[in-house]
Amino acid sequence: MEQITSFPAQQPSSTEDDKFRLQSAPGESSAPLNASSPPPPKGSQNSNGHLRIKLGIPPNNLDISGGSAEITEPTLIQDAPSFPQLSNNSPTSPRTAVNRAHSDGEDEEPAIAKGFQRSASPSSAMHRTKGILYHKASEDGVCKMHKFSLYETASWFYLVGGDIVDQKFRILKIDRTVELGDLSISEDGIVYTEAEKNRLLKTVNDGNKSSGGLKLRCRTCGLLGFIRFTGAYYMLIITKRSQVALIGGHYIYQVDGTDLVSLTPTGSSSRLRVERDPEEARHIGILNNLDLSRSFYFSYSYDITHTLQHNILYEREVLHKGQSPSQKPRNDMFVWNHHLLKPASKTLKKIFDWCLPIVHGFVDQATLSIYGRTVYITIIARRSRFFAGARFLKRGANDLGYVANDVETEQIVSEMLTTSFHAPGPELFANPNYTSYVQHRGSIPLYWTQDSTGVTPKPDIEMNLIDPFYSAAALHFDDLFERYGAPIYVLNLVKARERTPRESILLKEFTNAITYLNQFLPEGEKILYKAWDMSRASKSRDQDVISTLESIAADVMRTTGFFRNSNSQSPDLKLQNGVARTNCIDCLDRTNAAQFVIGKCALGYQLHALGVISGTSIDYDTDAVNLFTHMFHDHGDTIAIQYGGSHLVNTMATYRKINQWTSHSRDMVESFKRYYNNSFLDRQRQEAYNLFLGNYIFAQGQPMLWDLSTDYYLHHADPRSWSNKIRKSYVNWFTPENLKPREMLSLRSPRGSFSGKPLHFFDDYWLEYYRPLALSWFNKIFTLKMNSTLRYIPFKSTQDGKYDLSPFRVRSGNEQESPEKGRPRKEVTIVASQKEPLGDSSSIISDTNSQLERTPLPGWLQSQLREEVPSEQSGLKDLSYGIEHMSYGTPTITSKEDKDPKDRSAITQWTLNQFVASSLSPSVAESEAHEYQRYISHPLNLPLVVSTEIPPNPEMELLGYINSKPLDAIISMHSTEDDIADYMEFLDVGDEPLTVTDADPPKKRYKAYRQWLKGKSLFKQQRVDP
Repeated sequence: MEQITSFPAQQPSSTEDDKFRLQSAPGESSAPLNASSPPPPKGSQNSNGHLRIKLGIPPNNLDISGGSAEITEPTLIQDAPSFPQLSNNSPTSPRTAVNRAHSDGEDEEPAIAKGFQRSASPSSAMHRTKGILYHKASEDGVCKMHKFSLYETASWFYLVGGDIVDQKFRILKIDRTVELGDLSISEDGIVYTEAEKNRLLKTVNDGNKSSGGLKLRCRTCGLLGFIRFTGAYYMLIITKRSQVALIGGHYIYQVDGTDLVSLTPTGSSSRLRVERDPEEARHIGILNNLDLSRSFYFSYSYDITHTLQHNILYEREVLHKGQSPSQKPRNDMFVWNHHLLKPASKTLKKIFDWCLPIVHGFVDQATLSIYGRTVYITIIARRSRFFAGARFLKRGANDLGYVANDVETEQIVSEMLTTSFHAPGPELFANPNYTSYVQHRGSIPLYWTQDSTGVTPKPDIEMNLIDPFYSAAALHFDDLFERYGAPIYVLNLVKARERTPRESILLKEFTNAITYLNQFLPEGEKILYKAWDMSRASKSRDQDVISTLESIAADVMRTTGFFRNSNSQSPDLKLQNGVARTNCIDCLDRTNAAQFVIGKCALGYQLHALGVISGTSIDYDTDAVNLFTHMFHDHGDTIAIQYGGSHLVNTMATYRKINQWTSHSRDMVESFKRYYNNSFLDRQRQEAYNLFLGNYIFAQGQPMLWDLSTDYYLHHADPRSWSNKIRKSYVNWFTPENLKPREMLSLRSPRGSFSGKPLHFFDDYWLEYYRPLALSWFNKIFTLKMNSTLRYIPFKSTQDGKYDLSPFRVRSGNEQESPEKGRPRKEVTIVASQKEPLGDSSSIISDTNSQLERTPLPGWLQSQLREEVPSEQSGLKDLSYGIEHMSYGTPTITSKEDKDPKDRSAITQWTLNQFVASSLSPSVAESEAHEYQRYISHPLNLPLVVSTEIPPNPEMELLGYINSKPLDAIISMHSTEDDIADYMEFLDVGDEPLTVTDADPPKKRYKAYRQWLKGKSLFKQQRVDP
């Protein structure tokens, strides 16, 4: 009987692990290991001639010869005390070590502090010699693997997965010698410690030395699954990741890099045949057109395929029924690597223990700071994998009810008083500080297409099939009832009146579909339908788009509500029943603006429920709404790129009618990018989608993916599969159970075998978020790198103490400061004062962002600069780079690296001493006194120059200017009678010079005034010439 005990709190040291050594006979050969089967009797073999050994039992004396092995009794080899070797290398400074760690990557796992055994304590390795005890994977509760290492031999792949603290490890074996088209995977159900894992890998290495041994292929962040094109299988792994959000102590990561690993042995004939196959190479090239490093997300411990409300309800239901918490299914609709998981799901019992489900869409998180209270705003957008594709290639719905551009958007607002989903007590999954709201967008659920083969940017809309029973729409809305409940609020934003009917065709047909489906729904559960021509309203001067959307958003919130977690007996518990479904023709620009207004309204309700604000509304132009606007703008841009190929053309600034002139050029560029992508690049993306999602699977005798004239049959059901089945009723098209409101089960403590289990058995968020025994630094902590409302505060205006730091105060135009707009910073470099010529001035003003051209100073000031300055000057003047040491003209940049660090420190200390000394005993230099006397003696009232006589003692500069005019030019100067008349007219100033009379406009001096009366700008006119 195998005994199960808990893992030791500390990891064994490496010196104790080395006490076990393998003694193998000469001529040992490769011996593949199988972890799942129990150890056979001594000297027995399996059908393949290989010994199958239970992984984790360290065989201390292993004899391998002729494909068989014999396990003898363990022999303990006592080692002599070992001492560290001497080294002449200079020690590495801590700063250098930290810099090396920084250069490895932005999101590398920090080093884990290893435990050590005290000399007086009994070693854990000595206990293992008496009897080794194991854990089974099914008995460890929540045991998520966060780190993976891929090892390879000539005939096997070994994927070693470990938890976040490197204490528990599991192993997955992949056979590389199977026939093409086959996949052989074996999972070890035992959880190992680090020492046991190392001994196991050493055993595998020793058994495969004749074929090259065991090599580390790479370290990965996760496994996405297995895919096959025309021959052998490939393994898709994640090589890079980055943190993008934190929910309940669980991180959400973005995929930043992937790698496709072939499972065929290196140098084998089958691999060479596959590599030289042009069809295989073309399939790989098509798959590379899908950039998996953009907008794909995963999480090790949080289910991002479901909403927060669904996850909390599921966990509460599991606890209420006393079931295991590790059997949670994922929402296949949003698992984009579902096709890659199918081959492994046939062998692995728990596929998501090894393969990570990824979501395609958008994830962003920001911090709302309210006088010390921290609120996280998280936006998660999930794109459906059904009927997925590019803009003009996927329109409307298919015969299964799935629509194009189906995106579920969830906003989670949580106050971070506590991190986890649990309330104090602990009350599992009952934290009242978590709220969420979900809304949906999708194409109009009818059979319609647009032909993009022409050159027109707006092809005609064609209704391919007129279904009087609206079967596709019925299936679609029944699916929405199942996912979100009832009622459903449909906001249709397509155009109502057009010169050439395009969108209005769909408006009429969609209205008829809603009317037909509503007549069979019970009262109180009918689909709420609102049709509004948002495009026409935005171009009209007498309609306010934002006000109309605000009223619609208020109706939506009263209809659907929002989710707030709490105890089932608490009045604060709120559940969202129903969803707002928004659509336009593309579900991009107008839809994103409408969803933003609805989300802004929901944000006010969520903050009110958390006790942050007293009301339920938030004004525009506040720091909170500006932050939310930036997040939703990025959300809309990402969704638009995935479906349309470009960013949003019309943003919230367009519909709010602000920054119109600055956004016109951007809108034109985005429109052209969208047209170019739709015309030339969308078909390549569509082929990549069909191959990755498994819509197209290679089969002998069938046409290749690139030979298909259309992919219609890849996204619609085969008529042969449903023609013989009973169709769903046209009247009872909905499922009555889906119309029932969502309910939260009463909270109970775990029962049965889960009674008395600690919190980390159900939700091990502590190790993932707090990282005990892990080294970290501030610039890599995700919560300190998040965008925040604090970045919108113009700190220069807070110096007087009158600035309101509330993120809910409306900012005026001069108060707003965007975090993206950085202002140039100037720095002044003060160097030692030396008596050198003016051109070699030692005091330099360097502008790091731009070099401004400066005009030379007048001669009288340059003459003052040439005067010799006394050596004793005030320290204040030295500190402010006095005028005698300032360099004018084109500035020269003096790099700080030109000065020795010792000189710079000495100069700084000298300047500080001079400043202190001059402050204690201020003095005025002779040059300063002379300059001040010259300033106060300057005449204030100078008479007009009305004669040509040279004044006595003139300045040489004045004489030079007068003599610079040639005599011929002076003689040629003459005045006509018209010039004299104009001059006398200018001299004739009435009693009220600021009053314009009727006789003034014809005069030349009022030319600009006459143009202004005609409507021209007063500041953009040319200068007035007679």
